[in-house]
Order: sequence, then C-alpha cells, then structure tokens
Amino acid sequence: MILEPTYQAARLVAATIETHFAQQLTSTCKAKCQPLAPNPPARVIEAMIDAAFWASLRHEEGYSPKISLAYISIEQADQPLVFEHRLPLTPAVLTKLAPAVERPGIHLGIGYENDELFVWGTTREIPGNCFVLEVIEPGLLVVKHRRLAGYGKFVNVAILKGDQVKIVDNSLTDLPDYLASLTCMPGFQASQGKNVLVQLAVSMRAHGRGGSLLVVPSGSEAWRESIIQPMTYPIVPPHSQLADLMRHNLYETTQYSWQKSLDLSIESMAGLTAVDGATIINDQYDLLGFGAKIGRSETSARVEQILVSEPIIDQTTTMVHSTQTGGTRHLSAAQFVYDQRDAVALVASQDGRFTVFVWSPAEEMVHAHRIDSLLL
Repeated sequence: MILEPTYQAARLVAATIETHFAQQLTSTCKAKCQPLAPNPPARVIEAMIDAAFWASLRHEEGYSPKISLAYISIEQADQPLVFEHRLPLTPAVLTKLAPAVERPGIHLGIGYENDELFVWGTTREIPGNCFVLEVIEPGLLVVKHRRLAGYGKFVNVAILKGDQVKIVDNSLTDLPDYLASLTCMPGFQASQGKNVLVQLAVSMRAHGRGGSLLVVPSGSEAWRESIIQPMTYPIVPPHSQLADLMRHNLYETTQYSWQKSLDLSIESMAGLTAVDGATIINDQYDLLGFGAKIGRSETSARVEQILVSEPIIDQTTTMVHSTQTGGTRHLSAAQFVYDQRDAVALVASQDGRFTVFVWSPAEEMVHAHRIDSLLL
C-alpha cells in the first residue's frame, strides 16, 4: 500500500493538481479528440511528489537525480520499454534508475494497481493530459503536461521548491504570446519572432552564469545615452545572422536546415550574455554589441520604485524599491528601461531566476515580470 507521505508541500498541492488534470486538461483533450492518460487521484499525486522529492536530495556516485515521471499505463504508452519485473516507487529506486533516464524526452512510466505505485519501464511518447513530474535539481520539482499546441513541448502546472509551492496561472494562452504582450516592438509580434524571444530566454537561463540582454528599437540611437562609452565590445557593422534567418524565405531551404541554423545562432547570441555587461540587440535581432556597461542617462532621474509580478495564481503585483529586485544586474536593467522606455531588458540570474523589465505606460513605472516559473 502507499506509505504516508512526509513531504508536507505534496499534501498542500495535490488536490489542486488533481482538479487541473481531471477537469480542465482532460476536457480540453477530449474536445480536441486526443488520446487520454489516466487521471491521477490526489493521493497518487501526493505519493509521487513525495518519492521524487526525497530522491532529489540523494546522490548516486556524486550526482543528484534528474528524472521525469509520467503517470501512464503500459497499454497507453507508445512503444514503451517494459521491465520484466515491476519496481516499487521509492526514493532509492528512483535514485538508482536516474542515470539511465536523465536524457531529455525519457520518462519513467508509473502505474497504480491494488493501492501500490510502481515503475513499469520507460516511454518517450505520452498523451497531452498525462501527469508528468520532473526533478530539476535537489528540492526543485515541476508538475507539467505536454503542450497541446504552440511553442515548447511542455506546460508547467506547479512548481515545488522546498516548502514553497507555486501554481502557474493557466489563463496565459502561450509563453511566446505572453512575452510578446510585454512589448510593443513590431519585431516580436510575428509568430517566429515570439518563439525566438522565448528561445533566447531559455538559452540565457541555461548557461547558468547570469546575463542581461537589452532589446532596443531599430532605427534609433537613443539607447546609447544609457550605455557608458566607449562600449567594451561594439559590433560594427551590426551582426545580422539571426536577423537574416528571421527574414529568410523558408521555401528556399528545408525546414530542418533553417531550424538548425536558427538554433545555433540563438545559442551563440545567448552565450554572449555570459560575458560581464549587457548584450544589446535591436527588435529585428541585429547584434549591436556585448559586454556593455549600463549608466544612467544625463537627462534622467534615478529609478526608485518598481512593479513586480509573477504569473502565479493568488499572487498580486507589488511595488518595491528598485534595490529589492535583485543585484546590480537587475538594478542597472531597471534603470535602462526607466531611461529608454521603448526598450526591453531580459535578465537571467545565476540562481535560475529570470526577469523581463518593461516600461508600463498605464502605471508610468518600470514593471519587472518574473517568468522563471514558465521556463523550467
């Protein structure tokens, strides 16, 4: 039988997650005539989170487990790899199996029968409503499901980090749409442009060194007033590889080769943000420089108050002093947007936080949008 879970956050969030998968998500899949996975009851969700959490705190030969669990039967999985003998769902078993399934796209299949949870094997293909639990790092778990449409493979439902629980606001239609809505720059309104903005954010966060990306309007040089001159690494003429790819006619080449070139270009640009200072591009994705030091414009005041929000249920927008948004990188980004109100600043922290700074005309303030809960 299922043992009584000891991770309290699992108990707090289980019922809410059960409702999401049983009602909202399953109804959507049915409407789209998509195959369905079983809906996990709250006690199963609680037990899976409990086992994954304690497994995340263990080590196997010096490595912390990075695993993905999918609640699905063998019959509903596509070309599953099935173990001859079922394994009990325990932290010890998950830790031992982790090295074999840590590569992206592989899920441990979890079944439930006779009040017992067990690991039956692995699978790569899962239905859209399938409950997926991913161990990101010690103490950090993400509940998600496969995206039914739009950019990205998965949609995050809940984030658990230690004793903190965050339920993602599912009223957001799509991450690219959400990011594009934060700016009026025309280059971000096209479908491909919105996806590139997300990919840049993901790649910036992935390198783990922290970084800043300033996006300025094309056809304007006003942004230079907020950059200490001379720039450390100016790019003259602007490097237009990513911009050219975004303008490229896909019918002139294969989708695969175009996407591969785009991915490499995005990785290269995101890599520049690891250099001390800010990387600067325009809204057409031309690279203007990197390693730039932000300074307050001579015609501007010092930014004092900032609005902070996060796409999490029951979390309201708050007003904080500019020094409370993070370190020097965040403060300088907020000052840049305060000075250059038609610009956007994306900031990745070394601890995984990701913030988008924009100017809010309605509030006449800098608005910091914390979006790391959508990027995990």
